[in-house]
Amino acid sequence: MAEHRIALSWSKGEAPFTYDAYPRNHEIRFKQGETIIVSAASAYRGDDSKADPEDLLVAALSSCHMLSFLALAAKKRLTVLSYQDDAVGFLEQKGGKLWMTRVVLQPKVIFDTDPGAQILGELHHMAHEACFIANSVKTEVIVQPR
Repeated sequence: MAEHRIALSWSKGEAPFTYDAYPRNHEIRFKQGETIIVSAASAYRGDDSKADPEDLLVAALSSCHMLSFLALAAKKRLTVLSYQDDAVGFLEQKGGKLWMTRVVLQPKVIFDTDPGAQILGELHHMAHEACFIANSVKTEVIVQPR
């Protein structure tokens, strides 16, 4: 159906290639040339001022849920004025492996006219079911609207 490509680039630079010294920062280039510098988590000697792969996974899940939610709301002719999410991912040791066991999405949605709790809940449920990023991972995705 579709291919999604990125270009990742890393270079050792002048640093020695030892676990303590090699740089973790690297560049990811997306379509149309947009680039971001990312790193490892600070616990793995990365640059704490940069996003890490775990952050990007949480962001992808949050963004996909939001985009699915907005599409569903628009199709139901419900006008969304704003959408905010304070999502958090939990990297935990389970089954002998360290992995992102769960991500909690905490969306706050403002409509021009309140659709009510039942319709809001249905929209979030349908958005979760439609989110192909959530459908692609074993991570438990929990939606807790605010």
